[in-house]
Amino acid sequence: MKTFYTIGLLILSNSFMTLAWYGHLKFKEVSFLQNIGIFSVILISWSLAFFEYCFQVPANRLGFRENGGPFALVELKVIQEVITLLVFMIFSFVFFRNETFRLNHVIGFLFLVLAVFFIFKK
Repeated sequence: MKTFYTIGLLILSNSFMTLAWYGHLKFKEVSFLQNIGIFSVILISWSLAFFEYCFQVPANRLGFRENGGPFALVELKVIQEVITLLVFMIFSFVFFRNETFRLNHVIGFLFLVLAVFFIFKK
């Protein structure tokens, strides 16, 4: 059960972080956000990143083997990176439809998934 909670919290965490890192790139399409300055953009992004930490920290504490969780530290990091890529891809497809993924991107992502396999291989 801790496995599912950890992964779910990591998905929520990465969703907020992806919004914080890349969501501001769409501000020009929102009328009241079009002309805000970079400091305001940073504050908005930082505010979103706060929620990322509200999910990331519990996910790592819950999932870490030395705290009774199912994952070693390296396993947690690799899971987080793969989730980051999946969330980013979904975000890109939904909000940045003009961006294209090429074959080399897909191959690179597949290598990261293979990294998960090798990290978990005993």
